[in-house]
Amino acid sequence: MSGSGVTLVIYMLALVAIGVWASRKATASEEDFLLGGRGLGPVVAGLAYAASTSSAWVLLGFTGFVANEGVSALWMMPGILAGYAVVWLWLGPWLNRVSREKGQLTALDVIADDAAGARRRIIKLVAAAMIIFCFSFYIAAQFQGAGSALGEVFGITRTQAVVAGAVIILAYTFLGGFWAVSLTDTLQGLSIAVIALVLPIAALADAGGLAGVVKGLAAMDDRITAPFGTHAGWSAAGFVLGLTATGFGALGQPHLLTWVMAVRDRKARLQGAAVALGWGALVYAGMAVIALSVRAGAAPGAQVSEMIVFSVAQEVLPGILPALVYAAILSAIMSTVDSQLLVASAAASHDLGLARAVPGREVLITRAIIVILCIGAVLLTLYLPATIFGRVLFAWTALGAAFGPTLVARASGRHPASEVIIIAMIAGFGLAVLFNQVLPSGPGAWKERVLPWLAGLAIVFAFSRKRENAAK
Repeated sequence: MSGSGVTLVIYMLALVAIGVWASRKATASEEDFLLGGRGLGPVVAGLAYAASTSSAWVLLGFTGFVANEGVSALWMMPGILAGYAVVWLWLGPWLNRVSREKGQLTALDVIADDAAGARRRIIKLVAAAMIIFCFSFYIAAQFQGAGSALGEVFGITRTQAVVAGAVIILAYTFLGGFWAVSLTDTLQGLSIAVIALVLPIAALADAGGLAGVVKGLAAMDDRITAPFGTHAGWSAAGFVLGLTATGFGALGQPHLLTWVMAVRDRKARLQGAAVALGWGALVYAGMAVIALSVRAGAAPGAQVSEMIVFSVAQEVLPGILPALVYAAILSAIMSTVDSQLLVASAAASHDLGLARAVPGREVLITRAIIVILCIGAVLLTLYLPATIFGRVLFAWTALGAAFGPTLVARASGRHPASEVIIIAMIAGFGLAVLFNQVLPSGPGAWKERVLPWLAGLAIVFAFSRKRENAAK
C-alpha cells in the first residue's frame, strides 16, 4: 500500500475509533443519540455546522463552478455566509430556547408544534417524506464523491470505492449517533480549513502568483472576468439574486438546525456563530482561489472538471500531502452524509413514530433505519449517478423552501394552523421541484431559488395569526 493509502486508512480508523468512544454517551436516551444531550460547546457546534453545510459541494462542486463560470460565480459567497448569520443570530435564539423548553428533538418537532392528533401526524408524514426523498439523492451524490477520492488513492473500482466510503460513514454514525457525528465533524471541519489555507497558496504560487492569475484570466473570453458573466441589465440582477438567494436554504435544512438546537447556551451559540462564519469565509475564499488559479492556466473555453482539487493536489504538493487533501475531501463528504443519515433516520424513527413501536428499543430502531437508508443511497449512487453540484443545489433549495417559511413565521411570532403548514410545505417543495424540471435551472436561476420561498412565506403569513406572547 502506498504512503497515501496508509495515511487515508489511519484517518478513517481514527473516525471509527471516535464513534466507538462516543457510543458510550449515545445510548442513554433518544435525546442523547439525536441531540448529544444538548450540551455542545461553540467550537464543536460551529465547526460541525459549517462542515455539514459545505460537504463535497464546496471542495468539488463549488470549485468546479467557479472555474467554469469565472468571477461572476463569487456572488454565491455573500449569500451563503448571510444564511449562516441569520440561522445562528436570528433564528437560533428562538429555536434553541423553544426546542429545549418543549423537549423537541428534531426540526420537524418544531415545525409541527401545537398541532395534535391526525393533523400532527400528517405534517410529520409529509415532511419526513420530503426529507427522506431529498436526502437519499443528496447522500447518493456525496457517495459518488467519496468513491472518486478513494478510487484516486487506492486504484479500486468505482463500486468498491463507493461501498468502502459508505461503510466507514455508517460505522461511526451507527455507533455514536449525534455525539460521534459532532466530534468527527469537528475534526473534519478543522482538516478542511487547513486544506483551504494551504492548497490555495500552493495553487496560486504554481500559477505564477497573483500577477500570473490575472494575466491568465485576461487571456480568456470576457465572461470569465466580467462581474455578471454573460448577463446584463435585468438579466444580471436576476443572476445575482439567484446566486445570493442560495443562502435562503440554510433556514430550512433540518440536518443543520440540529446543531443550533444542541448548543448548550447563549454564549456558546454566539461563539459558535463566529466559528461557523469564520470557517465559511476561509473555505469558500480558498476554493475560489484554487478555481481561478486553475482557470488561468487552462485553455480558453475548456470545461474544467469538478475533480480539479485532486489534480491540483497531485501537481503542487509533495510526498503524502495529496493524501491529506483526499482525506479532507472525504471529510467534507462524511461531515454532510453522517448528519443527513442521522436526521433522515430521525424522521423515520422519531417523527413517524417507528421507534415507539418497540418501547425501550428506540436507539436500536434508529440505527436499523440508518443502515437501510445507507444501503438505499449506495444503490442510487451506483445506478443513478449525477453531478454533485447540481443535485446538492436542488435538494438544498427544495428543503429550504419546504421548511424555511414555517420556521421563519414561527420565529416571527406567527401561529399558522396545521392546514396552512401542510399547504406551505407542499407549495414550497412542489414549486422547487417544478421549476427545477421545467424552467432553466442552475445556480443563477433566481425563479427556482426565490419563488418557492415567496410562495411558502405568503401562505404562512397570510393565513396565520400573531401570537399574543410572541418572543421578542
